[in-house]
Amino acid sequence: MTSIYSRITGTGSALPERILTNADLEKLVETSDEWIQTRTGIRQRHVAAAGETTGDLATLAAQRALEAAGVKASDIDLIVLGTTTPDIIFPSTACLVQHRLGANGCAAFDVNAACSGFMYALGIADKFIRSGQSKKVLVIGAETLTRMVDWTERETCVLFGDGAGAVVLEASAEPGIYATCLHADGGHKDLLYNPVGVSAGFTDEPNHGVRIRMSGREVFKVAVKTLDSLVDETLQAAGMQESDIDWLIPHQANLRIIEATAKRLKMSMDRVVVTVDKHANTSSGSVPLALDFAVRSGKVQRGQTLLLEAFGGGFTWASALLRY
Repeated sequence: MTSIYSRITGTGSALPERILTNADLEKLVETSDEWIQTRTGIRQRHVAAAGETTGDLATLAAQRALEAAGVKASDIDLIVLGTTTPDIIFPSTACLVQHRLGANGCAAFDVNAACSGFMYALGIADKFIRSGQSKKVLVIGAETLTRMVDWTERETCVLFGDGAGAVVLEASAEPGIYATCLHADGGHKDLLYNPVGVSAGFTDEPNHGVRIRMSGREVFKVAVKTLDSLVDETLQAAGMQESDIDWLIPHQANLRIIEATAKRLKMSMDRVVVTVDKHANTSSGSVPLALDFAVRSGKVQRGQTLLLEAFGGGFTWASALLRY
């Protein structure tokens, strides 16, 4: 019996027009371009305009991915969208995007795994294709994270941006995704979270208390340690070794975390896709944005082996090793 693989056939991304530089943030909080760059590697971030939603960015990224793949929206039989910032409580943003694209009728749902959202969505889509249930899947990671940023809190407001990325995943007889690994540990919840919600309730604070709370140093320590073991697990699951990887495409949260993962893989930073300087942390949008940038800039070529990985609130962490 011939094995079924899932293979990325198209990528796309979308960013809001408005750019907020570190110099702009110097006017809002007590910070400096040097302080931000030294600790995070971030130079600027994109911020959604008033009325511009996660669904808007997701739809545009999806359209570009479909065009790159040469696939009609009506041929898509599943949409999985990773996001922590849905347009509305329900229906899912995946359903809203589905209708805008004209893919009505197929299964569509959101996945909330914080910054690992796209990686979770990719892992799910891969299983749907390998089982034979789906043949063409749209996988999206999209966020308007700045909507939950407290612009007076300098430790967190410098870190985040808005954006979306998408891929078309198709069934193939040729290897595409070799392995995906998904994990979570809710025991770390208090290190990175948003405390309010529909069931827990909102507060009388500005923006109803919807803001990111983070213990930066602790998150950094756990992230580096966790991603280190994730690399080993992913390589073992795929039956491969470090030298087989052509490109590392990591979650774009902090340049120091990215450098630590590259060092673990004995990879030169020349083989690591870095967009955190231009996009900041776009949560679920981070990995697919970086992937699309790498593909469209000509860095990533067909036939190359890529390691994608992410780490986010929950904590969640996930990876995929694939041939592009």
